[in-house]
Amino acid sequence: MDDALRAELEAALGAVITGAASVGGGDVAIAYRVRLGDGRTVFAKTHPAAPPEFFTMEAVSLTWLRAADAIAVPEVLAFSDDPPNHLALEWIDEGRGGPETERNLGTALARLHRAGAACFGREDRRTTGSRALPNEPVATWAEFYASNRLVPLAQRARDSRSLPADVITALEHLAGRLEHFDNHEPPARLHGDLWAGNRLVDSVGRSWLIDPAAHGGSREFDLAMMRLFGGFGAECFAAYSEEFPLAVGWEDRVTLHQIAPLVVHAIKFGGHYVDASRRAIDQYR
Repeated sequence: MDDALRAELEAALGAVITGAASVGGGDVAIAYRVRLGDGRTVFAKTHPAAPPEFFTMEAVSLTWLRAADAIAVPEVLAFSDDPPNHLALEWIDEGRGGPETERNLGTALARLHRAGAACFGREDRRTTGSRALPNEPVATWAEFYASNRLVPLAQRARDSRSLPADVITALEHLAGRLEHFDNHEPPARLHGDLWAGNRLVDSVGRSWLIDPAAHGGSREFDLAMMRLFGGFGAECFAAYSEEFPLAVGWEDRVTLHQIAPLVVHAIKFGGHYVDASRRAIDQYR
């Protein structure tokens, strides 16, 4: 940890740093386990080339999820996008899941979703993700998924030549007919990037959510993301359904919600995600 970041964190946290060890912090962040003179241990990270409002977005999103008082989310202790940029969170001692870990996660996630959102998208209009996808506030899921996800992703795929022209055309066509798939539920409070790497299990088997791309959206989206990349037990989904049953026909919409993350991965990584995007889009022609 360099001297500038150390001084900034000490000022923000109101305590002297007595030790800092590097830990994993994501694809690009530089992260530390920080020990403070007042006895606290915190997680802190910085980003060498952060986009505008990078840590503000994460801090605001974590605080919004935590405010639902439904699921464990780390407390934001300090953040800044001014150099040296940083985000400091309470430290989570990781452990192993217990017999009730998956069920408890499913129940808690259902309660988070039920907490709701003021709109589809975000009232503050902050973008999310590495592709800076828009979150303009709108009234319906169909409008949100079209104007804030599928259409922008089609343009990004065209600009980067990440998908074949016929796949991009099919994606844009699908964006124009999403009303057919809208279950008309109100917006849920979503994590927005819920793969297994963004869920921590602590030393007592409790699940915590980190690194959100939070927004108001269809609750089916978080669950589709969880199914896309795996890492969540069947007990989790069963407990969710008991707490907050899904709308009729949800099974037919799982792949529809997976199209956006698949296209993001096709743009970022290419490879098999290109064919996976094509297959997913083809299901809804």
